[in-house]
Amino acid sequence: MDLSKPQVGASSSSSTSSTHSFTHDVFLSFRGPDTRNNFTGHLYRNLVNKGINTFIDNDLTRGEDITKELLEVIEGSRISIVVFFANYASSKWCLDELVKILQCKESKQQIVYPIFYKVHPSKIRYQKGQVGDGIAHLSKYEDNLTKVGSWKAALTQAGDLSGWHIEDGEHEANVIEQIVEEISTEIMKCTPLDVATHPVGIESRVEDILKLLNVEQDDPHMVGIWGIGGIGKSTLAKAVFNSISNKFEHSCFLANIRESFSRGDLVKLQNDFLSKIIERNPPNVENVDEGITVLKQKLSQKRVLLVIDDVDHLDQLRKLAGGCDWFGQRSRIIITTRDTNFLSAHGVNSNSIYEVKELNHQEASELFNFYAFKENKRMDDFSELASKVIRYAKGIPLVLEVLGSDLCSKNKAEWEDAVEYYSKHPKPVVLETLQRSYEALEYPIQQSSKKRP
Repeated sequence: MDLSKPQVGASSSSSTSSTHSFTHDVFLSFRGPDTRNNFTGHLYRNLVNKGINTFIDNDLTRGEDITKELLEVIEGSRISIVVFFANYASSKWCLDELVKILQCKESKQQIVYPIFYKVHPSKIRYQKGQVGDGIAHLSKYEDNLTKVGSWKAALTQAGDLSGWHIEDGEHEANVIEQIVEEISTEIMKCTPLDVATHPVGIESRVEDILKLLNVEQDDPHMVGIWGIGGIGKSTLAKAVFNSISNKFEHSCFLANIRESFSRGDLVKLQNDFLSKIIERNPPNVENVDEGITVLKQKLSQKRVLLVIDDVDHLDQLRKLAGGCDWFGQRSRIIITTRDTNFLSAHGVNSNSIYEVKELNHQEASELFNFYAFKENKRMDDFSELASKVIRYAKGIPLVLEVLGSDLCSKNKAEWEDAVEYYSKHPKPVVLETLQRSYEALEYPIQQSSKKRP
């Protein structure tokens, strides 16, 4: 039994593109009479019991041609599982499903898991034995002649994918358990990161960063996202991650590096990274130096998207992403930091560093108002006070969110007291953010080097 993970190119990774909306986690393709009441039926029940939203066509009436409804379900599924049996190719319906599934694999980076149930993959790949007989029989009908070529090409492509090969006498319950676990893990990786409750001004900034990343360029390279505390660096990194992670073989978002590093968790971070790029039985390193060696070995042939979030020490970069030569072709490494010196010292090109600017007045007003005016109060009555708070926040998203949330439940008199109080005694919850922000705003930023004095 071959339980190696199917090699499905970019789709074998992580987060699915935010541009695709999915109605199902899994679409099951199989020839009904062969496995519906045994293997596929058991697989379906186990997937559902695991909480995986799985489509099986029990309720559809099959006709001569695949229905528009079924095509839409295939398009709306994150993952397709194709259960091949010796008689699979005797059904034009199944063959049409397979063609559509592989089209979606290419066009939407969907994941395809083949299961070769009591049929050798070579029989599918080369259309031998009963598989070939099924194609030959369908070829006798004139209406099918235009489809035969695409059917054969789809079978050849599917037979080349590595997947699960289940032979006679195998313990199917154990295999199903492993398949379900694999699917569950993959779906978790496909789940987008939560970006923001109310994203404001993100879209245009993400587009700017995507231009720097240039994901189609062959050589691996690093991009820095730099800015003062609370400015939204991590938020932007998550939005970028969600939008392009489906284009990579593997992707990993290492969050809160500064905090983890202060706890001495660098080895844990290395192991977390390894678990993202080696899906089955990843190595568990015991010290940082071993982790560096293993990461360099495992990354060199893989196309990886890595985000290293909130870096505040050069050593963090050297031990998690020592250089572009660690990574395979077309890999991208995104680093967020408050200090651009780390980026320069690590060899990030100055043209690949994005400085996150404060929100403009319109954006700041929208974000503040979202948090401050959730209750039934007239915004006009608070406009002057709101303007003072917005100016006070200097366009820093975190400060706008915290102050807006704090003022939301207060009446006008309390707003007046709060605005006066903020100017004299910033709340502890925002004090650190305000100190960092105003410290940066006190001095002119050197645009040429993007370094804070």
